[in-house]
Amino acid sequence: MTRPSAAPTTAPAAPTGMPELTLRGIVLGGVITLLFTAANAYLGLKVGLTFATSIPAAVISMAVLRFLPGANMLENNIVQTIASAAGTLAAIVFVLPGLVMIGWWSGFPFWTTSAITATGGILGVMFSVPLRRALVVGGDLPYPEGRAAAEVLQAGSNTQAGAKESEAGLRVLVRGSVVSALFAILTQMKLAAAEAATWFRVGSGATGIAGGLSFALFGVGHLVGLSVGLAQAVGLVTGWFILLPFLTAQAPSTLGVEEWASTIFRQDVRFFGAGVIGVAAIWTLLRIAGPVVGGIRGALAASVARAGGETLALEERDLPIGIVAGGALAILLPITWLLWSVLSGGPLAGSAALLVAGALVFVVVVGLMIAAVTGYMAGLIGASNSPVSGIGILAVLAASLLLVGRDVAPAQTQALVAYALIVTGIVFGIATIANDNLQDLKTGQLVGATPWKQQVALIIGVVFGSLVIAPVLDLLQTAFGFAGAPGAGPNALAAPQAGLISALAQGVLGGNLNWSMLGWGAVAGVLFIAMDAALGRAGRLRLPPLAIGIGIYLPMAVILPVTIGAVVGHLYDRWADRTRDAEFARRLGVLVATGMIVGESLWQVVFAGIVAATGSDAPLAVVGPAFTHLALIGGTILFLALVWWLYRSTKREALA
Repeated sequence: MTRPSAAPTTAPAAPTGMPELTLRGIVLGGVITLLFTAANAYLGLKVGLTFATSIPAAVISMAVLRFLPGANMLENNIVQTIASAAGTLAAIVFVLPGLVMIGWWSGFPFWTTSAITATGGILGVMFSVPLRRALVVGGDLPYPEGRAAAEVLQAGSNTQAGAKESEAGLRVLVRGSVVSALFAILTQMKLAAAEAATWFRVGSGATGIAGGLSFALFGVGHLVGLSVGLAQAVGLVTGWFILLPFLTAQAPSTLGVEEWASTIFRQDVRFFGAGVIGVAAIWTLLRIAGPVVGGIRGALAASVARAGGETLALEERDLPIGIVAGGALAILLPITWLLWSVLSGGPLAGSAALLVAGALVFVVVVGLMIAAVTGYMAGLIGASNSPVSGIGILAVLAASLLLVGRDVAPAQTQALVAYALIVTGIVFGIATIANDNLQDLKTGQLVGATPWKQQVALIIGVVFGSLVIAPVLDLLQTAFGFAGAPGAGPNALAAPQAGLISALAQGVLGGNLNWSMLGWGAVAGVLFIAMDAALGRAGRLRLPPLAIGIGIYLPMAVILPVTIGAVVGHLYDRWADRTRDAEFARRLGVLVATGMIVGESLWQVVFAGIVAATGSDAPLAVVGPAFTHLALIGGTILFLALVWWLYRSTKREALA
């Protein structure tokens, strides 16, 4: 991968005494956290992707705080730091729903869920603090999202033009949110179709074509970009038009075409995709191992120099290393209590001491490695594109393989699977926050912020997010359920990563993992890696292997709108590059796409509450099945018209 050249890392001169970590900033960050964490939790369960919250949080913060006396760029930076940390932590939905899927939990116990999320997240902050000087200050990593957030903060601060840009950005964000939410309401009223699918035979096999009318998925496509979108399209073609017809032909069935093809997709194609994802994640780790080791060495050398009396500028002051080490050790105490409480009184209580000790070593050793890896990946390709879910897959495999050698009765297998998922949840919290932390610290470095204040803000964001996650997950589980979980209905959320991670743990510990399809997927992953490398050497558009694996693993109804959104977003960016202020026009594109995601996602959380209160799967439906055909045609036309109008309105804002 060719890195873009890094901009100078010298922070701009900031007025001394400028307030940063303020009470009103913390409160505003907490409010934004509530909204974005809920939206990201829903999106992660529906499509297996989350969106970066730094830029929209910065825009909202500037639009709100500009009406209050003394508002400044550094205070806005703290708000986006809190909100981005909590929004990123919502990726824990890639793991924890697995505990419901295997039948260990019937819901999400508040304190246990919050403890898993908070302890992993705080460790993620602590583990990534020593990497700041090496990977943020001393390295040449581009940190695309960190730089973009810094540009937004700088453009919107202390100038009339900047205030107008912030207002325009907020209008675009709100417009996209309102349109997205209203269309989602129409789908719940059954006046517009949410998804269309048709299944058919191909020779002696079967496959299908499906697509979703979802602004959230469309917006995700815009944000991930053309490279990732087309890579997912390659995965879609591989899974649905090569693998599925072939595998169904090898397994004839008397079932209907839809049930036949859907069963083979769940049992075989998804595990093939998992093999591709696993190999792609390992390849990514191998590629960055050298730079990460070099970065850690640089951080240690810098620490020795500072200990020798070097005077640090304000913008170079991290949390003292003693506090970092002491804080990390202190967090291990509640982790010990948490793991012990999970095991005590259960079928594994006799081995609790050994299992807890092994888990603590695993969390520390693997957590440190993952913090370095995800921090580097965020700097290289951005937090949104960083393959954190692949890290979670590798973590659960490692945790399960460490437990698989135990001589246990069959009744204890479920308890071991649950324990592996909980340990993986803690490690995954480390991964998600380290992935976000260095991106935010890059923003802070570029705007002249104080690192230790940002690091405190990150911890506050983790706490806020941890308190929101459990009730949101409980609400979504009650209203929709998760595919594969006991009692899941037809509208169950896919929760793709959670399903895969729990299936891998069950397969390893239960001895019935679909190793054949995983193996063939791994072979295909090697071929996709070689293809991506060849494209890179030829100077062509790259096709990230991890994105190809996700395209194979997820249903077509999810992948197709993401791919279309990526193409439309690319066309918009090409238009933006021809405008007078290309960066501003591109940012507005990011904000309209973010609005599409936020509006639908927040409405779905509200709708989940309506479903839970009424006990009906379709409490807002105003028409019956006879309207289905018209809902599909009319809904498709309306969806396309609204997409056109949103982008046209955004272009007008960019040119104004």
